[in-house]
Amino acid sequence: MEKIKKITELHEEHKIWLNKLLFYEDELIIMAGRIAEIEKKNSSDEVLAMVDHFQNQLVIQKEQIDILKHDIKSHELFLEGAIIKHHDSIDAEKFTDHNKHRESIVVFEKIFNELRAELIQFLSKWM
Repeated sequence: MEKIKKITELHEEHKIWLNKLLFYEDELIIMAGRIAEIEKKNSSDEVLAMVDHFQNQLVIQKEQIDILKHDIKSHELFLEGAIIKHHDSIDAEKFTDHNKHRESIVVFEKIFNELRAELIQFLSKWM
């Protein structure tokens, strides 16, 4: 059974998710900097292959962040449309929970944290 929420609850979750995604974007920049440091200091084929692997993973994670942000902003536009349509009674309106978005964020965070752990292990070996 779908959970029902008020529009304000959905909007608050959107804000939290967008702030999290901004944090992850900043973290990607830091991670890229660390990878670049390793690349400058090491020229072995093994290290360069791992550098390439991590650089590719960062690109993929950035793309995922962009997709998630787009999906969240699209849902915000849907909610804004509901406000315009039902402006007099919007506080009484109920909306189905956005489980798809929540699940996408959970999966993203799991993968991102696994990548971070893998990168930390790599950095500790080669820095």
